Amino acid sequence: MSYNRTIVIEGDPEGVFLELFFKTLKSKSFKNYLILICSKNNLQKQMNKAKFKKKINLLDIKKTNEILLKKKEINLIDVKLKKTKNKNLNNKNIKDYIEKCFEISFKLIKEGFANKLINGPVDKKIFLKNKFLGVTEYVSNKFNKKKTGMLIYNKQLSVCPVTTHLPLRNVSRSINRNIIHDKINLVNNFYLKYLKLKPRIAVTGLNPHCESILKFNEDEKIIKPAIKTMKKRNINVKGPFPADTIFSSKNRKLFDVVIGMYHDQVLAPIKALYEFDAINITMGLPFLRATPDHGPNKQMAGKNISNPTSLIRALEFLDKQ
Repeated sequence: MSYNRTIVIEGDPEGVFLELFFKTLKSKSFKNYLILICSKNNLQKQMNKAKFKKKINLLDIKKTNEILLKKKEINLIDVKLKKTKNKNLNNKNIKDYIEKCFEISFKLIKEGFANKLINGPVDKKIFLKNKFLGVTEYVSNKFNKKKTGMLIYNKQLSVCPVTTHLPLRNVSRSINRNIIHDKINLVNNFYLKYLKLKPRIAVTGLNPHCESILKFNEDEKIIKPAIKTMKKRNINVKGPFPADTIFSSKNRKLFDVVIGMYHDQVLAPIKALYEFDAINITMGLPFLRATPDHGPNKQMAGKNISNPTSLIRALEFLDKQ
């Protein structure tokens, strides 16, 4: 297994990722070799548009043992991007292209060529077509990993949602003690392994103020007992805490990670606090996957005004591992 190689997938070819990639390469260098998987034609087109100059080192993945990576060039695996007769992209073109890029990356990881992955943002409606809740679940499925989790990481405070891209009406029925146990374990093990730190973990309640007017209160019947069990396993976890106060300045100093019951319960405050200074990590995979914590933002593509901070932070994090 090569520990100094990071595979970088473009993601949506109509998004801002390549622009961010160019800005990142201009801003700093990295210890890891970066291997970009994308269309050579699209790469050159975007380089011309951004007036970004760098040599391209085209790689032949049929001969991985003979690949010579270069730090000062873009190490590229070319994936053909099919277009319509009118030379436009449609949703099928985009889906097939992204899928091919992922397939190549998975093959290289399974062969031991690299053990770190970054993918540019994708339009989930186009790429996943409701087959998976998100890319986290898509990648987990490809490696037969059922117990994985999303960590939105910032070195000051991170968050982990127990449920990810679920409609709100499905959240309460999807929460149980086992899934809470799993997420607490994932967070604790990830911090111990990669950050050499026993994390201080807070868990939010589901209901406002951890109270309910209904006879069945999930905070009392599910969340509190789950936390009690994990405490007995010598994990530094506390809660449940009301979600409306756990992110106060005083409380943020007491914890390293806040585990919430649903996506926006914890992602909305972390993005308000740190904006682009956070990354999306998938815990529980046999390799490290970290991605920018934002979407493809097609509306801003080509305008050269997108913020590369999240991509820089993702590459910096992988560089340290």
